[in-house]
Amino acid sequence: MAETLSRRNFLGGSDVREKGLVGARSRAPLFFVTALSAVLYSAYSLVSFARFRASAYDLVIFDQAVRSYSRLGPPVAIVKGVHNDFGAQFSVLGDHWSPILAVLSPFYWIHDGPETLLVLQAILLASAIPFLWKYAFRAFGASPMVSAYGAERMAYCVAIAYAISWPVAETVAFDFHEAAFVPLLTAVLLERYQANRRWHVLVVAFLLLQVKEDMGLLVAGLGLFFITRKGDRAFGALFVLIGAAATYLCTQVLIPHFGGRSDYYWAYSGLGHNFREAALHALTHPFDALGLLATPPVKIQTVILLLAPLLFASVMSPITISIIPLLLERMLSSSFPNWWDSKYHYNAFIVMVIFIGGIDGYRRLTALMRISRNSGRLVRAVRWWPSLVLLAGVAMIPFFAFGRFFSTDFYASTPRTEAAAAAVAVVPDDALVEAANNVAPALSNRTRTLLWDRTVRWTPWVIADVQKRVFPFPSLDEQTARVIFLLRNDYRVVFSSAGYIVLSRTRS
Repeated sequence: MAETLSRRNFLGGSDVREKGLVGARSRAPLFFVTALSAVLYSAYSLVSFARFRASAYDLVIFDQAVRSYSRLGPPVAIVKGVHNDFGAQFSVLGDHWSPILAVLSPFYWIHDGPETLLVLQAILLASAIPFLWKYAFRAFGASPMVSAYGAERMAYCVAIAYAISWPVAETVAFDFHEAAFVPLLTAVLLERYQANRRWHVLVVAFLLLQVKEDMGLLVAGLGLFFITRKGDRAFGALFVLIGAAATYLCTQVLIPHFGGRSDYYWAYSGLGHNFREAALHALTHPFDALGLLATPPVKIQTVILLLAPLLFASVMSPITISIIPLLLERMLSSSFPNWWDSKYHYNAFIVMVIFIGGIDGYRRLTALMRISRNSGRLVRAVRWWPSLVLLAGVAMIPFFAFGRFFSTDFYASTPRTEAAAAAVAVVPDDALVEAANNVAPALSNRTRTLLWDRTVRWTPWVIADVQKRVFPFPSLDEQTARVIFLLRNDYRVVFSSAGYIVLSRTRS
């Protein structure tokens, strides 16, 4: 009986409800929510870009790579290659295995600039909404206690909660990343699995593997979930094997082939110097590994924050098993602190699994309630949980990036932003220029842009910042010292305002 209930809850409702799904009543509001989300995400990113809050790391890297694709070349990013000592012709495929970026390149024929990536990211993140809605509608509609109208309303609550969720907000706030593909692809994969379309699932899994080298861990995690379902164990085992093999192939073969290093992002020195040492240490000293999962405590905080928007219902679903390999990859690390934080884009890789796991977890919980309690209580629970999820999402907005929408400072032009725009205008087209991290994106579409970093590059043009510490300098004093050094070595000031200084080399 439990297996029958579980399978019905997962696969969805009746034919009548499916007809309602494709009706005009459902399509129009769903299109509106999706389009509005894309517009708001785009607005956030473009305002940030216009106010010089974007960064060379990572927006310029992706901009240069996709521009190179659009010109039918390899995805070369000079800013990445030079800063990280890989050389000016470095392909980003040697950094991360993300060939899916090539599908964005035709849009550069319409507008050649980083703004294109920001808008495309907004569209990708918003495009996951209809598939999440469809999954939720089927899952809620499977209950005989819920009408088709009630299932629609509940599905909208969860879909909107995703749209305003903090992992999406922080992804939008931090420039562009390949992570933008993952919520959409994950939503499609799980919705197609719910619809019992296994070949579709395989195709989407293949696309996921083209997003980043560690998406093999997500595919393997999905395989672990499939193994828990009777009748899909062989299918799940296939996913585990494919995911593990893809991760190995990408990190040990493909990335080195394109000029990178297989150990470049090794972050597990607390366990060992390589995978074999780390795995052996974790097996023989499990408490060391457990200690790393909670050190520093922000790791635990991030996991709690990930589960909180769904009111922790995700822990009730075996779907949530899927995120364990990716979470272990991040939380077992002893370096790269950005991996642990609730900021940045890393949580976009797992946010959709958590939302769908929350839906499935709640369906399982209500099935148990139906057995142990009267139907009146069940009806109230089914009605209120999606609304509470939406309220939780709204309540969290002020504490994360989307809260800035409600601050006038977010939109305001200041003497600093005006000075940055003036400094950028001084640099001629096609010049080779080192630019401070937050200024570089404004130059990327018309110059050969490098990051102004801690190594003197002797480029013809430099845009420095001596008022605010910028990546990768450890202090403002070092930035000022760099400018003084350049002025003593054949550079002259051609512009200076509000801390921005444009330097031109007097001889080549």
